[in-house]
Amino acid sequence: MKTKLKLIAGVAGLNLTVSALAAGDAAPAAAPASGSEIDQLKQQIEALDQKVRVLERYREIDHDDASALAKAQPKIVIGPNGLSAVSADTNFVIQLHGLIQADSRTFFQNGGYNGNDGFLLRRARPILTGTVYHDFDFNFTPDFGGSTVQIMDAYVNYRYNPALQLEAGKFKAPVGLEALASDPNLLFNERSLVTDLVPNRDLGISLHGDLFNGVASYALGVFDGDTDYNGTTANATTEDDKGFDGRVFFLPWKNTDIRPLRGLGFGVGGSYLANHPSTAPTANTGLTPKYTTDGQQTFFSYSAGIANGAGWRVSPQAYYYYGPFGLISEYAVSDQRVTLNKTSADLQNSAWEVSGSWVLTGEDASFNGVTPRHPFDPRNGAWGAFQIAARWAALTVDSKAFSSGFASSKTSADGANAWSVGLNWYLNQNIRANLSFSHTTFNGFTGTAVEGSPIAAQQDENVLFSRIQLAF
Repeated sequence: MKTKLKLIAGVAGLNLTVSALAAGDAAPAAAPASGSEIDQLKQQIEALDQKVRVLERYREIDHDDASALAKAQPKIVIGPNGLSAVSADTNFVIQLHGLIQADSRTFFQNGGYNGNDGFLLRRARPILTGTVYHDFDFNFTPDFGGSTVQIMDAYVNYRYNPALQLEAGKFKAPVGLEALASDPNLLFNERSLVTDLVPNRDLGISLHGDLFNGVASYALGVFDGDTDYNGTTANATTEDDKGFDGRVFFLPWKNTDIRPLRGLGFGVGGSYLANHPSTAPTANTGLTPKYTTDGQQTFFSYSAGIANGAGWRVSPQAYYYYGPFGLISEYAVSDQRVTLNKTSADLQNSAWEVSGSWVLTGEDASFNGVTPRHPFDPRNGAWGAFQIAARWAALTVDSKAFSSGFASSKTSADGANAWSVGLNWYLNQNIRANLSFSHTTFNGFTGTAVEGSPIAAQQDENVLFSRIQLAF
């Protein structure tokens, strides 16, 4: 580059000299130039000009080579969304994300009830996602939180187009609204009572997609059907029955100019499973579901019986977001035919929840969380975003579960009602802190309260939660 500048400067100087000579102007002390000298200067100018042209061409070639080399190299990006690498032709993408949630639970003891106070690593997940050959996405997510290592997600998704996609592996069943919410974006540390009645992750295959630029979405899948929300075996004595899960959801005003209605969405999810026991029903077989409180204490479980016939769920659901305000509402009914010796019954349990939130610092609320306008930086007077939240939920167990001997009121409650309030602090896009309190009352428990007993239903539950979360 320096050589080129010198040549350009030399050429410019010679051009000025030639121009001056041609005009007959000379320095006061200079002798008149002869014709041969002028010819010689012109030859030097032409030679220098040719060298400049050669250098410019070399520079163009170097630039083209550098551009071609850059296009042929993969692109690596590190940012708030994790680490990603993209091939030059964008056909191959690999991304590394992560989620760490460090919690504390403090139970306020009343009477003889003892909760499990302490700190816990609620979730610790390295999340590997990516794309191969442009249309095939994958996700592999182990979880090292808790006492055991689990594979939470492991699936491949084929994107023919946004409206037609095929997913296979282990992933969330498309039924419950709150169950489908991403774990980092929950309003509270734990999901509500309604998620006790809907399936969570399962092995299966699902056809799904978004229609009309996201105005509608659908999912229809066939799943193994052997797990419930709590991850326990649904029925150890059933044959290899498959469950059918599906969901439709609508955002009718998403792409309109009616801003107050853009964030209104509603839909319904459901499932069906035909249980055919491979062994004769006995008193010891036991039914799967156990229902837990916000503090993850079991307040209901079946003591005897077996699923012996069709089981289905229906979950109407809706949310609404407008500016800093957010509202989620969901209802679920779970119906199952059960048998105990020669006694059969059709048990129908139900639950509902309503959650509201308000972002105090004015950012928009959404189903996918809150992004602070001013990330935490106290040196510059920035403190992130603050959000308050409240929730009310209830779950009711069919009375026939107790009257027909499938459950005992001495060890289980026939219902629970819970309310919660919380404060969420979004320091930035990746770091969040939660503080919340939950109060749960129980119905129908007739057992005797015993100090140190693990039966949650014997006393109201009052628990204070906190969480520090890193998600990227």
